[in-house]
Amino acid sequence: MVAKVDVTLVAANSTARQPWIWRLARDFNVVVNIKQASIDEDRAWALVELDGPIEEIQRAIAWLMTTGLHVESHERALGA
Repeated sequence: MVAKVDVTLVAANSTARQPWIWRLARDFNVVVNIKQASIDEDRAWALVELDGPIEEIQRAIAWLMTTGLHVESHERALGA
């Protein structure tokens, strides 16, 4: 099943400078759409849309939770 999930990511300190969006696109079978983002020296946040098989989105979110990021997912129906 294909899904689209909005995910809010918040990073602080050294985590803010890590290439986590690049890793999502490289390591998981999902399309990453950056909807909004703000990056400073010691803080970053991004609202991204993950599009792909629900199993891959779940794997990607599980990985994000291991990175030290604050992660909130907001699943929505296709076409929304």
